[in-house]
Amino acid sequence: MGTGIEKSIFALIYKNQMADIQHLENFVTQVRRDILRQVHKVNSGHPGGSLGCAEFFVVLYQELMDRKEGFDMDGKGEDLFFLSNGHISPVFYSVLARSGYFPVEELNTFRLLNSRLQGHPTTHEGLPGVRIASGSLGQGISVALGAAETKKLNNCDHLIYALMGDGELQEGQNWEAIMYAAANRIDNIVVTVDLNGQQIDGSTDNVLPMGSVKSKFEAFGWDVLEIEKGNDIQAIIDGLTAAKSRTGNGKPICVLLHTVMGNGVDFMMHTHAWHGKAPNDEQLAIGLEQNPETLGDY
Repeated sequence: MGTGIEKSIFALIYKNQMADIQHLENFVTQVRRDILRQVHKVNSGHPGGSLGCAEFFVVLYQELMDRKEGFDMDGKGEDLFFLSNGHISPVFYSVLARSGYFPVEELNTFRLLNSRLQGHPTTHEGLPGVRIASGSLGQGISVALGAAETKKLNNCDHLIYALMGDGELQEGQNWEAIMYAAANRIDNIVVTVDLNGQQIDGSTDNVLPMGSVKSKFEAFGWDVLEIEKGNDIQAIIDGLTAAKSRTGNGKPICVLLHTVMGNGVDFMMHTHAWHGKAPNDEQLAIGLEQNPETLGDY
């Protein structure tokens, strides 16, 4: 039995943890609103995968990564993130903006001519937070591995994080990179695979079954963790923290994140139909009603 003081301390810690989780939940809700409003405004974009990865991005940028003030392409003295499945740019842009990389109001320019916020992230316009042009699927791990090796050459102990889609694993270049990472003991990288089981033409199993993704990564020499509740804030915090703790042990780290495409908007969930389809006015209103404003719209 603990003393009264100990119980009070534990109660305070628990209360603070719950407050932190609630803040992150509020952040996620606002990000969902941003995603819906971006793709609706231009009747173009990819809401399904973006909604499914909202919790991941919020935890990554608000809790996990060691980020420095300001942005430069050198990325020295901080953790770096690379998005491979660039079509989920709406969630990437929302979290970048709300994490201070550029004004939130700029989300209004999503996919407009001459905007810095193109449908797939690009670098030529110099958008803070974006380090590679992505969306040509299957290339993100290769770039991230190059950044990880650069960190090692510079004797920098910060980490590289990358996100890719499960359908993207059907691209052959990935497996060359996955083999290369293990062979060269690149152990300062955490690659997360969004396992939502959906892609533009249907379920990944129907398009091209991959069998056990975990077994494949392990056979290629990676250390693999799974986050079964990939849309649960606490589960993501615990899973990514565990992944971070296992870096530096001679193996690259893979996190299999089991998410639901379209999460948080009931009519978009569990279907590939919303992979690349924008909601109409009525559908937008329903989606926003299910996700009440928390941090302020742009």
